[in-house]
Amino acid sequence: MRDLSSIHGLVSKMFKWPRSVEEWEQYKLTNDQIDFYKHNGYLADIKLLDKTQVNTLNNELKEIMDPCHPLHSLLYEFHSNESEDPETILFHCLGHWRIKEGFHDVLWNPSFIMAASQLLGNSNVRLWHDQLFCKPAFDGGVVAWHQDYSYWKCTKPIQHLTCWTALDDSTRDNGCLHYVPGSHLWGLLPNPELAGKMDGLMGFLNKEQKAQFNPIPIEIKKGYAVFHHPLLVHGSFENKSSSPRRALVINVFKDGTLSNSNDVVLEGVPAIKNGAKMEGQFYPLLFDKRTIFS
Repeated sequence: MRDLSSIHGLVSKMFKWPRSVEEWEQYKLTNDQIDFYKHNGYLADIKLLDKTQVNTLNNELKEIMDPCHPLHSLLYEFHSNESEDPETILFHCLGHWRIKEGFHDVLWNPSFIMAASQLLGNSNVRLWHDQLFCKPAFDGGVVAWHQDYSYWKCTKPIQHLTCWTALDDSTRDNGCLHYVPGSHLWGLLPNPELAGKMDGLMGFLNKEQKAQFNPIPIEIKKGYAVFHHPLLVHGSFENKSSSPRRALVINVFKDGTLSNSNDVVLEGVPAIKNGAKMEGQFYPLLFDKRTIFS
C-alpha cells in the first residue's frame, strides 16, 4: 500500500510504452479530427481502452467506492453521493491515481497522451487531476450544465483539456454527456453548483447564447473517450435506466501553466505560490516531446 503519486511512469503491464517514432504514429489523431475539435470544442469516439483494461478499472472502482478503503486519506475529494437531489445518487471522487495501479497507469496510456498533446497544440502535457463519476441504475443524478474551467480559475492561462472515458456503454437512457457545440467560443461564464439544478447555468446566458444552446448527446461505447475544451458547456441528465453509467475523467493542462492563487486547491496537496509554475509530485509531466523518442 503506497502513494503512487511519487511514481511518474507506468507501474504495471496494463499499457505498453512505445519505443520508437513509428510506434507512436499509430496513436496520432488526423488533421480532420483536430480541425473538428477546434471548430466544435470536442472530439468524440476515440478508443482508449480494450475490454480487459475496462474490466481492470471497474474492479478497482469497486474498491475505491468503499468508504473504508485504507488509502482514502490520499484522495482529494470523496463523495458517496454529491447529488443535491435526495432522490438521486451521484458518486464523485478525485485523486484515485494515487491509490490504484490501473487508474495510475491510465494517465500514461499512449493513446491518451498523444491525443492530449495534439489537441493542446502539440505541447508537453501535465496532469491537473483525475475524477470518477458514477450514476447507478434507476436513480443516477445529474451533472448540471457547466464549463470545466469555471471551477479551475486557480490556474492560468486557459490551456486545459478534459478527457471523459466511458467505463460502461454511455447512452441517452443512462445519462450520457451532452455538449453545446461551439460554446467554447462564448468566453468564461459563472459556475453553477455541479450537482445542483440541471439548468442553473441558463440564468447567466445572454439572448444570443440561449439561441445557440442546442445540446447534442454523446453516446459512446465503453473504452471509448471524448475530449473537450475547458470552456465547452456540457452536462448530463439523470440515469433512469437499468444500467449503470460509470466514467473516468482525466483533466490535463499544457506544461507551463501557472498558479493563480496562494490557496490550497487540492486537499492534502501543498499550495503553489501565485505566479509559479504548476509542477511537482502532484502535477506530473505525462508527455515530454523533448525526451519521448529518446
